[in-house]
Amino acid sequence: IEAPHDGADLGLCIDARIQERFFSIIGETVRNYGYVAGVGTLMDVHTGEIIAMTSYPEYSSAILSNGKDERIIQSYKIDKNSVFLNRAVSWLYTPGSIIKPIMAIAALAEGVITPEKEILSTGSISIQNPYFPNIKSVFNDWKAHGWVDMRRAIAVSSDVYFYVIGGGYQGERGMGIKNIEKYSRMFGFGTPTGIDIGDEKSGIIPSPEWKTKMFKGDEWRIGDTYHTVIGQYGFQTTPVKNFRAIASISNDGVLVTPHIACNPESIFPQTLIPLPVSYFKVAREGMRDAVRSGTVIGIDVPYVSVAGKTGTAEIGSAKKFINSWVVGFFPYEKPQYAFAVVMERGPYENSVGGVYVMRQLFDWMRANTPE
Repeated sequence: IEAPHDGADLGLCIDARIQERFFSIIGETVRNYGYVAGVGTLMDVHTGEIIAMTSYPEYSSAILSNGKDERIIQSYKIDKNSVFLNRAVSWLYTPGSIIKPIMAIAALAEGVITPEKEILSTGSISIQNPYFPNIKSVFNDWKAHGWVDMRRAIAVSSDVYFYVIGGGYQGERGMGIKNIEKYSRMFGFGTPTGIDIGDEKSGIIPSPEWKTKMFKGDEWRIGDTYHTVIGQYGFQTTPVKNFRAIASISNDGVLVTPHIACNPESIFPQTLIPLPVSYFKVAREGMRDAVRSGTVIGIDVPYVSVAGKTGTAEIGSAKKFINSWVVGFFPYEKPQYAFAVVMERGPYENSVGGVYVMRQLFDWMRANTPE
């Protein structure tokens, strides 16, 4: 007979209070506003310590361990929303506009534009079809923004601005798809983060080679570049990659390794993105403007300064559904925490999503975890 003995203690970075409330808010939003699932994450931008990481819907480990409630266990197995899936690391989402600050930094690095140069958004741009003189391909902005520089383009999320700096237009040089892929990888997309949880997915960065493989030799077109630079088309990533990339904007280019284990002897590597600090500063300023007067004004709270970016990724062939994103960091003056929320597959016309979830969490944290 071998007597059992205790294993080693495992210390976690998770704050159970925030974790529980985050899960509750996301669950309420799913039930009340037509989403099917949601993810919320909060991380220290300097250490990579994950303060909260929640995936909804979830299962009860106690029910599984007990094994007696066969009805609930069977419901877990047949639930179409995959209750056993940790969406934060194992589910791929189209990121949409949350990658625009990263594309802005990439454009600065490639010298295709300065932060102060303005581009006119009248609501769309049109590209002449090379084979049919009477046909043009139209690429829409979500609204006409007028003249916008880089900071304002991030704040209002102008698609036209990023079409131009990504693919070029009417004499303006764009980065091109090779550089879009290059800088996406530089910020950690398309590769694992190294998080200490299993089954992490790598994701997809669209490229001509990827398209040839996926679409049986179909050539890459300028429209593919336009869609990729705003985080659409075949772009696929996980929430954990997104808040890691946003954290690197807040800390001047350090890619940390996210982790939930906080044992003193553990070492988690960090990677420095080799770009000038001034480029990150421009992106941060644009994200702060987004909260003060742009698309993220819903989390312009008086008790902490937040910088953020929204993303609305259209999904489904008829584009009747969206994934609603918000990412960001706080406090703006001396960043300490990065966050990411994605509300999955809600109605296209829904105006409640990721920003709503973060506002509820911020208000609750102010009262319950002011530190």
